[in-house]
Amino acid sequence: MAKQPMLKFVDVQRDMPTKREAEERNKDFHEIYAEYAKAKAEEQASRCSQCGVPYCQSHCPLHNNIPDWLRLTATGRLEEAYAISQATNTFPEICGRICPQDRLCEGNCVIEQSGHGTVTIGAVEKYITDTAWEEGWVKPVTPAVERKESVGIIGAGPGGLAAADMLRRAGVQVTVYDRYDRGGGLLTYGIPGFKLEKDVVMRRIEQLEQSGVSFVMNCNVGDDISFEELRGKHDAVLIATGVYKTRELTQPGAEAGGIVRAIDYLTASNKVSFGDTVAEYDSGELNAEGKKVVVIGGGDTAMDCVRTAIRQGAESVKCLYRRDRANMPGSQREVANAEEEGVDFVWLSNPSGFTGDPKVSDINDPKTTAAGRVRTVQIQKMRLGAPDASGRQSPEVIEGADYDEDTDLVIKALGFEPEDLPTLWGQPDLAVTRWGTIRADFGTGKTSLDGVYAVGDIVRGASLVVWAIRDGRDCAAAMLEDFNAKASVAAE
Repeated sequence: MAKQPMLKFVDVQRDMPTKREAEERNKDFHEIYAEYAKAKAEEQASRCSQCGVPYCQSHCPLHNNIPDWLRLTATGRLEEAYAISQATNTFPEICGRICPQDRLCEGNCVIEQSGHGTVTIGAVEKYITDTAWEEGWVKPVTPAVERKESVGIIGAGPGGLAAADMLRRAGVQVTVYDRYDRGGGLLTYGIPGFKLEKDVVMRRIEQLEQSGVSFVMNCNVGDDISFEELRGKHDAVLIATGVYKTRELTQPGAEAGGIVRAIDYLTASNKVSFGDTVAEYDSGELNAEGKKVVVIGGGDTAMDCVRTAIRQGAESVKCLYRRDRANMPGSQREVANAEEEGVDFVWLSNPSGFTGDPKVSDINDPKTTAAGRVRTVQIQKMRLGAPDASGRQSPEVIEGADYDEDTDLVIKALGFEPEDLPTLWGQPDLAVTRWGTIRADFGTGKTSLDGVYAVGDIVRGASLVVWAIRDGRDCAAAMLEDFNAKASVAAE
């Protein structure tokens, strides 16, 4: 009888890929986890219990066939494992790196619930697809039949790219328009290289180009081309812009120089990693080197900022969050990595104001405001009170517990809001929600405008990459159904 290749979680312990030491990794922007070796990947995949009802799969937004590709990996059938993984996920090597597995698939692993360490699903997923690229199994899309329909996609982030991939596989003509000079959206310019090295994103962009997807870069819809022009050029338009408008600070002194947006800070850092010249980085405006840095926020963007500041050579990095560690929205794994690298988390704290210390030399500096360059953050200590509408405990100020924190650079990582697209694009009939996100059907992405669809964060609000991929794939399927229905009517 053949030896059982699975259910080895009792004898084999959970073992993540080797993580580089903090003193080494906090000086560069390379990924911090090593790759599994073949034997180690097979060993860790063999720990899967092959559940009849796989909670890992049901808690994955893409409903990836996780038990299937774990079994195939454990038995050495890696090319088949890649085919199964790619069938439901447009970018498995990206999700394997940046998905919060602790909150999704791994967080719902049955063997974790039974007292054994969870299966290292994300690390195996990354290994499968990285191996597929190395072995040449990932190829450009070659549609069986070319279709006449054309789709214009606004935004080259994960939602737009996932839709582009699915539409090209069906033979649809696809053009992607993006405001940046490179595709990928936040995958390229928002997420630092130590979590997602940029060649991983660029090779997917190249694969899509080789598959026949056209990219129009440095194109700002509403300025360089009107929304109506796009509707006239294409049979359907997909809005996948994401949300980029930063939530602002309202405390006194928040207009001081040296208080910057997280998106600007991270974009500058990523552009420098590409070898680009960035004036604001060279001037020190968006560079933490030698500075006392305070990051405000507790999400994954805040984690990206604090870990970037460490790598840029900041004198000190503090992260202020108004709730405690257990209630922060960011990944606990990211918090642990940041602490190892030298970040100081100041829990239950919130800024109440900022003071500037203008110098004579700052008077003619266009980035210096009336408040001068920021020098101090006034910090309020908080405690958790009654739960708010979402069920989370609301932070309350502890009177008389304020103190000052010296700083040279403050980074706002308070989250993102949607831009006012109906006004920017002159489309008053494009319906939005009370939060400003586009009102669209979550199953199909259909908006209030005929032939116009929307997916990802511009519909959901700031969310996860994996949800944007799911939305893009679902919307592409809905578009194809609509195209087929119209073709059927025309043929009658």
